Amino acid sequence: MLLAVLGDQRATLQLKCAGLDAELSHRAVEPSTLSLLGLVRHLADVERRWFRSVLAGHDAPPYFSSAGDPDGDFDGARPDPAVAAAAWDAWRAEVEFADRFAAEAPHLDVEGEDAWRGRVSLRWVLIHMIEEYARHNGHADLLRERIDGARGL
Repeated sequence: MLLAVLGDQRATLQLKCAGLDAELSHRAVEPSTLSLLGLVRHLADVERRWFRSVLAGHDAPPYFSSAGDPDGDFDGARPDPAVAAAAWDAWRAEVEFADRFAAEAPHLDVEGEDAWRGRVSLRWVLIHMIEEYARHNGHADLLRERIDGARGL
């Protein structure tokens, strides 16, 4: 059930971004750097952090943000087809890894060590990711409506 709900949240993000090109980088309102493309980049980094780094224990730094540029995921979301393609490629790769990791896990109590939260289970990460997508999909609703008036996608 957790994987299905997370899958639905991921599909909602894709739906909110469907059919857009340069508009993906349109900002919400000044001074915010929030954009649909920024959300894709941010969620690629979030997926990577929790599944690949924390749970799988891989040395996998974020794609788009860093200690020196913590808002790089949003600040670097420019109206460039190559930037958008790289974001979607990274997001898809991390979703694929996360889905494979979850499917191969023997149970939901598999744990990883997070420097911020301490020990976290796969169950906790799945619930956290559902919350993360739900919050950002609310942002995506408003961003998409501002871009072209589309509502309720």
